[in-house]
Amino acid sequence: MNQIIELDEGQGSLKNVGHVSYLLHLIVAVGAVMPGAQASVALLIVAFVIDLVKKDSAVGSWQESHFSWRIRTVLWAAGLYLVTAPLWLLLLVPGWIAWGVISIWFLYRIVRGWMSLNANQPMPG
Repeated sequence: MNQIIELDEGQGSLKNVGHVSYLLHLIVAVGAVMPGAQASVALLIVAFVIDLVKKDSAVGSWQESHFSWRIRTVLWAAGLYLVTAPLWLLLLVPGWIAWGVISIWFLYRIVRGWMSLNANQPMPG
């Protein structure tokens, strides 16, 4: 299942887009995990828009799974942050713990995806 795929010229271009997107996601993810290192949410929005715009170019290729992976990661993280936001209002510690867990999960997803992209491997469905 861990197949390595050869890149043609168009796939190389999409892979470069993937690297840029994963880098932007990573900056935000590290900022979310490390106190005092908050990166702008604007970086995440830029990466999300890049993925939405370029995902159609990857349809039918192994890189399509990476665009879906990043888009789903952002949507799930945003939803989880919204659902757990009231914890910050009720009790500080549970909110901090919940957001810490979500941030670590987000960082894990970005690192796992970027490692697979570097190895020319698709992400699981």
